[in-house]
Amino acid sequence: MSEKSSSSGSDEDVDPESGQPVELGGILSKWTNYIHGWQDRWVVLKNNTLSYYKSEDEREYGCRGSLCLSKAVITPHEFDECRFDISVNDSVWYLRAEDPEHRLQWIESIELHKAESGYGSETSLRRHGSMLSLTSAASALSAASTSSFKKGHRLREKLAEMETFRDILCRQVDTLQKYFDSCADVSKDEFQRDRVVEEDEDDFPTTTKPDGEYNHNNNGSKEKLFSPASPKGMNGIDFKGEAITFKATTAGILSTLSHCIELMMKREDSWQKRLDKELEKRRRVEDAYKSAVNELKKKSHYGGPDYEEGPNSLINEDEFFDAVEAALDRQDKIEEQCQSEKVRIPRLTPVPPGDVYSTIGTHRFATKVEEMVQNHMTYSLQDVGGDANWQLVIEEGEMKVYRREVEENGIVLDPLKATHSVKGVTGHEVCHYFWDTAVRLDWETTIENFNLVETLSDNAVIVYQTHKRVWPASQRDVLYLSAIRKILATNENDPDTWLVCNFSVDHDNAPPTNRCVRAKINVAMICQTLVSPPEGDKEISRDNILCKITYVANVNPGGWAPASVLRAVAKREYPKFLKRFTSYVQDKTSGKPILF
Repeated sequence: MSEKSSSSGSDEDVDPESGQPVELGGILSKWTNYIHGWQDRWVVLKNNTLSYYKSEDEREYGCRGSLCLSKAVITPHEFDECRFDISVNDSVWYLRAEDPEHRLQWIESIELHKAESGYGSETSLRRHGSMLSLTSAASALSAASTSSFKKGHRLREKLAEMETFRDILCRQVDTLQKYFDSCADVSKDEFQRDRVVEEDEDDFPTTTKPDGEYNHNNNGSKEKLFSPASPKGMNGIDFKGEAITFKATTAGILSTLSHCIELMMKREDSWQKRLDKELEKRRRVEDAYKSAVNELKKKSHYGGPDYEEGPNSLINEDEFFDAVEAALDRQDKIEEQCQSEKVRIPRLTPVPPGDVYSTIGTHRFATKVEEMVQNHMTYSLQDVGGDANWQLVIEEGEMKVYRREVEENGIVLDPLKATHSVKGVTGHEVCHYFWDTAVRLDWETTIENFNLVETLSDNAVIVYQTHKRVWPASQRDVLYLSAIRKILATNENDPDTWLVCNFSVDHDNAPPTNRCVRAKINVAMICQTLVSPPEGDKEISRDNILCKITYVANVNPGGWAPASVLRAVAKREYPKFLKRFTSYVQDKTSGKPILF
């Protein structure tokens, strides 16, 4: 689909007055769903928000959807140069621009709006990172502090002992501090005394004081100047006893600490085992969460453009097959329900005389029609044996389906051939209902739209039809010429042959579109009527007639559907189609005059 894009803002990315990114608006193709595919939408980028409208004229009615770009992820497509995807959590927009230049313009504008929103800038990341680090550190500290006190009973007892030892040790430290302070005061007094004695000796140079500090009087007696300080005399403190007690207290503390460490090591093993179990539980929960998220994303995106048929489809062959088979089963159920509820409306379609079907025609495709008819009469009626390499794939009663496996450039082109015998109908009747466009939708359940492009003659028309999409396969359409002919027998003992051939042509009124993959076909329905003589003088009834049908189909589906899927679908659908159509013909002709 061709796209157009335009900008409603200026060529500059930022408004020079406000310093904010300018508004950008234009037409982009947006993937809607697998039924409607890509659709043009008016997209507006403004104030860090991406919105879309059905058209520019409908902006006043409100947007159909919007995305906040603060946490959006913009992903240019790997293969499509015009496409880019925008995802916010599980919401994904698939967008396509007109060309790579417009795609680049949109991506740069979106990134600029996203950067100006306060997310993604270096300053913002640094700020958020610091706050996160502080929060994490506080949480870790809180967790560590809480867990560190979740100890056993014995450990609590030892900690209580540690509290008692701490109180004792504090009192002992206070006592020893007082002793040290007293010692410091004594040392100060002795220093002052020594200074006084030296000054006296300078004035009275005689005396010696061998046993302490003595001075000689005039009468010859000794007088003690200062009494020596005794530690025990300092407030009654026993330094030796206090030192012994201090040593015992510290030994008790070390012993209790050793016991605590031993208990904590034992507890550590138990907590480590519990931690390992919790970590394993967390790992399993995280794996389950990731798996659930992936499944959710896959389901939310399943049906997106990346999963539909194409050279770069993300869906594998098995998933493709399962999806197609599930879609076909749903269509079958819907069709069964519709058939049970539908009341057939009789269609009075006039049947031209047989002479009309015997003529070649004078329209511009007359020569091509005659060539296709002769080819089918020559090759399609040949026996399936010999060197034709036909393989019998289905046999149900009188119906047999054969196939030859042919591939060209990776595309399955298997010719199919089916033979069938149907009682109570003639070759003329079968070919008439197969060719008549007026009753096509009564029995063809795979068609979504049907259009008669041109009527070439009474026995030749050009038809365009689109088939119902079977996701993830792309939708197919067909443009073909359909002609019905009566081939007169050259031997009077042989029955006449009725034939309808459908082959692809081109027409100006139905050009190919990007919405569908144009398939090429060359199909023929060849019928002969066998009549068994009635008993006695009875008239020929439908019990006496038998129609031998040969149906051949050469189809080039185009696209990129896997070969195994195409072959499986053909094997499943062709027999159903043939049985459904012949049952329809029997129902339409029952009780009516025989048309030879």
